[in-house]
Amino acid sequence: MIVMTGATGAFGRLVVERLVVAGARVRAVTRSPEQAGLPGEVELVHGDPSKPETTAGCFDGADTVFLHPRAFGDSARRLLAVAAGRGVRKVVALSAINVDDPYELQPSRWRGDRNKEAEQDAMASGLTWTSLRASSFAGNSAQAWGGQLRAGDVVRYAYAAFREPVLDERDLADVAARALLTDELDGRRLELTGPRSLSHEEMVGVIAAELGRPLRFEEVPAQAVAAHLVANGLPEPWARALMARYAHYLGQGRQVVTDEVDKALGRPARTYAEWVADHAAAFSNG
Repeated sequence: MIVMTGATGAFGRLVVERLVVAGARVRAVTRSPEQAGLPGEVELVHGDPSKPETTAGCFDGADTVFLHPRAFGDSARRLLAVAAGRGVRKVVALSAINVDDPYELQPSRWRGDRNKEAEQDAMASGLTWTSLRASSFAGNSAQAWGGQLRAGDVVRYAYAAFREPVLDERDLADVAARALLTDELDGRRLELTGPRSLSHEEMVGVIAAELGRPLRFEEVPAQAVAAHLVANGLPEPWARALMARYAHYLGQGRQVVTDEVDKALGRPARTYAEWVADHAAAFSNG
């Protein structure tokens, strides 16, 4: 039995789908079971991972837990102690490739992710562990630019030359499932990236090629972009950290491309072009 935290989020659902296809028994811990919308094969249990005292029964009969960094607040250590006390033997933790950066350069931390704690507490839990250090998701580009490209052919955004090897979330979910279902990745910190580092401007070029549209990137001052993000409801500390991250690593070749996805899955990592081709509707203007 695999216990999933964060199962109802966008990434957690990808992992759950793979586990169900593989025939694994899956139990999802959720604060709102009635709204989960997960496959019928998944056992739903009520619990709040940020309040470990509510989760003890969730681990009965389970041997493995997936630790999502946005699910547990600041309670990872206590949550894993509860799991271990109920017989869980293994934890797979989702973390991030920038986990060792200063917090002011980790935007996701300001939206609730506790990547460092997920990894550190998994390693200190006494359980067999795996840490998945993921690079930025390819899907982030749809969130950042989808609205603009559904309305026109220009992406107005900061730092045209900032580059990184964005990771297809489906590849990450495949690696997570492999780690949960086998012992092949036990005891490892995997730095997972896409197969090629691309700048923001190059990414828009990839979208243009896949959609067959004359798109272009127009660089806008970081302060203006941050203000726009905040005006659209995103937390100000998150927007500030995102722009600081871009500025700090601009021109430094941030994030070396790794082959950890290829090694874990026995096949090449998906390219950004493949991700765009499979998610063209996110950018389509009809």
